[in-house]
Amino acid sequence: MCGIVGYFGLREAAPLLIDGLQKLEYRGYDSAGVAISNEEGIKVSKCKGRLANLESKLIETPLKGNVGIGHTRWATHGEPSDVNSHPHSNSKISISVVHNGIIENYLKLREWLISKGYEFLSETDTEVIPNLIDYYYEGNLIEAVMKAVSSMEGSYAIGVICSKEPDKLVAVRKDSPLIVGLGKNESFIASDIPAVLNHTRDIYLLEDKEFVVLTQQGVTLLNEMGEEITKEPYHVTWNADAAEKGGYEDFMLKEIHEQPKAIKDTMASRISLDHDIILDKITITKENLKEIDRIFMVACGTAYHAAVVGKYAIEKLAKIPVEVDIASEFRYREPLITEKSLVIVVSQSGETADTLAVLRDSKKKGARVIAVTNVVGSSVSREADDVLYTWAGPEIAVASTKAYVTQLIAMYIIALHFAALKESLSSEEIYDIKKAMLELPTLAEETLENKDVLQKFADQTYMERDMFFLGRGLDYAVSMEGSLKLKEISYIHSEAYAGGELKHGPIALIEKGTVVIACVTQSYLADKMVSNIKEVVTRGAKVIAIALEGNTDIEKSVDSVIYLPKTLDILTPVLSVIPLQLIAYYVAKQKACDVDKPRNLAKSVTVE
Repeated sequence: MCGIVGYFGLREAAPLLIDGLQKLEYRGYDSAGVAISNEEGIKVSKCKGRLANLESKLIETPLKGNVGIGHTRWATHGEPSDVNSHPHSNSKISISVVHNGIIENYLKLREWLISKGYEFLSETDTEVIPNLIDYYYEGNLIEAVMKAVSSMEGSYAIGVICSKEPDKLVAVRKDSPLIVGLGKNESFIASDIPAVLNHTRDIYLLEDKEFVVLTQQGVTLLNEMGEEITKEPYHVTWNADAAEKGGYEDFMLKEIHEQPKAIKDTMASRISLDHDIILDKITITKENLKEIDRIFMVACGTAYHAAVVGKYAIEKLAKIPVEVDIASEFRYREPLITEKSLVIVVSQSGETADTLAVLRDSKKKGARVIAVTNVVGSSVSREADDVLYTWAGPEIAVASTKAYVTQLIAMYIIALHFAALKESLSSEEIYDIKKAMLELPTLAEETLENKDVLQKFADQTYMERDMFFLGRGLDYAVSMEGSLKLKEISYIHSEAYAGGELKHGPIALIEKGTVVIACVTQSYLADKMVSNIKEVVTRGAKVIAIALEGNTDIEKSVDSVIYLPKTLDILTPVLSVIPLQLIAYYVAKQKACDVDKPRNLAKSVTVE
């Protein structure tokens, strides 16, 4: 997720672009840049790091002009660097582009453009766009942009300027947000509303495959056929702070609702019914996998819970033994790591101190290390032998939500890839799992519709001192994450237990009125789980269950049920965690807790 801005008007563009980028820096802070068009052509200034670096650069070397585009980056393709920063241009710097999203077929387009004589400087997917526009350019920028995007697959919000048409700024969106700000004798584009609120509160909200052309005559909206369209401007009444959260009250709630897109983005170009699993630059072969006698999955906190799901998935699908451990424990217990070991470290930030230490120790012992992380250019991504990025975009809230579900997707991708290499699953079985995975973004959207029931539950339980989570199999892994979320942001004491462990001690904690949240999504364990629920109900517990659609029998045993859309048992953690996140959120809100910045916690734990 990145931030883009654009300006066309009578004022100097550069200061206005910087002002807009300041409001969007929460969307990305790996690098920033601007491109300004004037009578001398297009001038570009960009650099790695926070926006302040770009501001300093522009003070030393100002860019003059009344038309420009700007960008603040959250790296996905290519590490944070000056050359990978946006805007990207063709070699003649006659066309410059800023882009938010992922071009899934960029490798194919890049190879094709190279065959046509085009040169590339960066590692990014974005650089194909200005070159593709250049290829199609025959004197009409909007036509060239339309032809270019018709060749592109994936998600994008794009702003384009061209030195041959300096009186024009063109933009288009598909699956990535883009708005148009309507000022007096000036207009703006931006990926989020805060970027323009200092200058106008009247905006157009662009829909997918809608184009906009900014000129001295004003703003023209076009559909994908090039036909002019009209729409009513939207008048913004929010304050700037609320707008940065996209209209949501908190970043955490916003990020919970961003999960369907994060799931989709993390699968993009990797999972397809038309080709084998693609693991980016991970080069493990069938022969390599035969030499691996054990996989160690190591992580902390929420990432550890994702690794527990990964263990289930890899062992079930790829039939490889997996050990899961907490990084701070693993590094001190003298694990039996050898040259035949594969170590998978999972870290949202890529800077988690204990996880990084495990990575380094494992490499010293000759093990191969795969990193699963959300941050391009982070320490674990640089030091691991292989890296698989989770394309969640930046998480502002300390308690992880969308990073967790994208880590789950990464686990499934790795498990399926290994299963294909080992031939432990038939091609038909792999096809069915991939098909179900591609449905998850839509099913996640449906799962988010349970908010009313969850808010009511929170209203009734927020004064509780203790809550318990139960589950079996994968449901136990998700229960641990649900319990952690509740602890993190509501400060309610909470524990997660495997259902079968109740009678070995924890049931002594159950008394009349005790709140229990039970996950019942694993069909082969459903009867066993119902028995466990009855054990706590008999002792007076109040139970809310998370179950799959159609399992109405569960209603006989619990006080209320949240139903999830049906999917394969192995994939249910992606959906079942969503109501648990929302329960934690609504309970914390009822207690007036700061859900985005819970006490004593930091987003990235960079010390042991």
